[in-house]
Amino acid sequence: MFEDINNNIGFELVLALGGFLMSMFLTPIYTNFAYKHKLWKKQKSVAITGEELTVMNKLHAKKIKRHFPTMAGIVFLVTVPTVILACNCLIREQTWIPVAAFVGGGLIGFIDDVINLFGKNAVAGLRAPVKFAMISALGLALGWFFSVKLGWTALNIPFFEGHSIDIGWVAMTLVVAFAIVATGNAVNISDGMDGLAGGLSMMAYGAYGVIALLQEQWYLAGFCFVVVGALLTYIWFNVYPARFMMGDTGSFALGAGLGAVAIATRSFLLLPVIGGLFVVEAGSSLIQIISKKFFHKKIFISAPLHHHLQAKGWEESKVVMRFWIIGGVLAMLGVFLAMGGGIIR
Repeated sequence: MFEDINNNIGFELVLALGGFLMSMFLTPIYTNFAYKHKLWKKQKSVAITGEELTVMNKLHAKKIKRHFPTMAGIVFLVTVPTVILACNCLIREQTWIPVAAFVGGGLIGFIDDVINLFGKNAVAGLRAPVKFAMISALGLALGWFFSVKLGWTALNIPFFEGHSIDIGWVAMTLVVAFAIVATGNAVNISDGMDGLAGGLSMMAYGAYGVIALLQEQWYLAGFCFVVVGALLTYIWFNVYPARFMMGDTGSFALGAGLGAVAIATRSFLLLPVIGGLFVVEAGSSLIQIISKKFFHKKIFISAPLHHHLQAKGWEESKVVMRFWIIGGVLAMLGVFLAMGGGIIR
């Protein structure tokens, strides 16, 4: 197996380099266009629970004042499928679902960003129920294709004696839909500080790329590394102080694609480890919403967790760097669990 990996590693590196170079070429074009046309992101003035976002708006005061554009995720949306198609890597059994999830999630985010830029409502984008319905429809459609058309109905369980359980096409469709919806929203929630979501996504995709390599899913690994290459460019320009934001176009593309990759590598149950901080970020927001709705009090000063830490006095760059370190450790742990838990065999 490792000899085959050595024979294919050059191909994966070419794909990663292709993602990096193409996004490096496109990013200045986007940047010039975005600044020329003042594609400034509008901050939400009300939370999903209805009250004013006083704490978050205070934390974002400097960003609101200096203005920088959103929707940079359109660079991902162009780069990743273009490189995959150019290298003839759109393979039915490996990359159809991840590419479709990536592009589909990105298009939903793109609609949200356009409404944010040109709409008039206080929500500053698609309303949450509409966005949830759209990403759910995408997840269900891809789940059906995965389970019915590809015939993958077994859920792999790390360290389980038989390694997998056949749960049937209906249950697997729901599992795929849940993975795409949950991860898409989790990455979107984490996108609130310069480089935070991009860095965590790069580590998660890198980990799944290694798992795919060890499974000898060369084209799926290639997809992961193209995303990593594109994210390297994004991180280059987006470390504090950022020049732009990926917007929902980028965060939903990355999140939906990551959920699909977790399914395609048969390691969905390792996603809470590899993407552990995405789980924490989304969980902190959910806890805050439930607490405010039913108990009329806040658990966190501001949610998600990165805003809570910022409100407690942590510098933005400090939060991002420490989250990156934790994210890197969790990504490596996920790969080791996949190797020892029967996911790779």
